[in-house]
Amino acid sequence: MPIVRYDPFRDLRTLQEEVNRLFSTNLTRDFGEEGIGRGAWNPSVDIYENKEHIVLEAELPGMSREDFDLSVENNVITLRGERRFEKQDETDNYHRVERSYGSFTRSFTLPQTVSSEGATAEYRNGVLRVTLPKREETKARRIEVSGEGAAKSRKTIEAKAEKPGESEKAKEAGAR
Repeated sequence: MPIVRYDPFRDLRTLQEEVNRLFSTNLTRDFGEEGIGRGAWNPSVDIYENKEHIVLEAELPGMSREDFDLSVENNVITLRGERRFEKQDETDNYHRVERSYGSFTRSFTLPQTVSSEGATAEYRNGVLRVTLPKREETKARRIEVSGEGAAKSRKTIEAKAEKPGESEKAKEAGAR
């Protein structure tokens, strides 16, 4: 029978995760309350990266370019704006309003590997796409290694830049 280390805080962490999950979900979907989420709209955002860029895509349906603002300050990108409820006619009598409206602010901390210089943003078909280039020193690059050998062959190795402090952590982990 294996020995299992007792963690006295495991139950407390599990409880904290459940409470965080409860408050991070959309209450209107969980409780079915009509109107509880009105004015608490936040656009959905996807963030992904490739070799050259980090890309942020935000869904802003029914909004025009003048309805939102995008800024980068101290390595934090912030998207803020407002989606307004526009009644078509004063005689319209709505039976149900399910779309959310109101002000929103979304902020995301960018990694140190990203440069806000050269960032581009494009808004098309209700989707805002922000492309942030990675810094040159953090991009992976190939290094040719030549040496002596029977065939005098060249060998190529991959080099990847590390975040500051990672090499010290790797040395400490290897020394253990």
